[in-house]
Amino acid sequence: MTDSGCEKAKAELEEYLHHELRSDEAADITEHLANCPDCDGERHVGVVLTQAVQRACKEIAPEDLRDQVLAKLRLMQAH
Repeated sequence: MTDSGCEKAKAELEEYLHHELRSDEAADITEHLANCPDCDGERHVGVVLTQAVQRACKEIAPEDLRDQVLAKLRLMQAH
């Protein structure tokens, strides 16, 4: 492993989780996570948080709420 201590792993964790690192950098972080329970715990928290945000972004407002908001916006634009 090259320069991939806890500090580097935690600093680059978000990019790692979003597959935004070069393959060699990602490999270093993967290796570090496999050998560091603390950083792997941080990775797990990041994964759970990312999944929760993704689910929340896919939710759709109930139709009646959507209609109420659109009606209010139209009313505000009319004035």
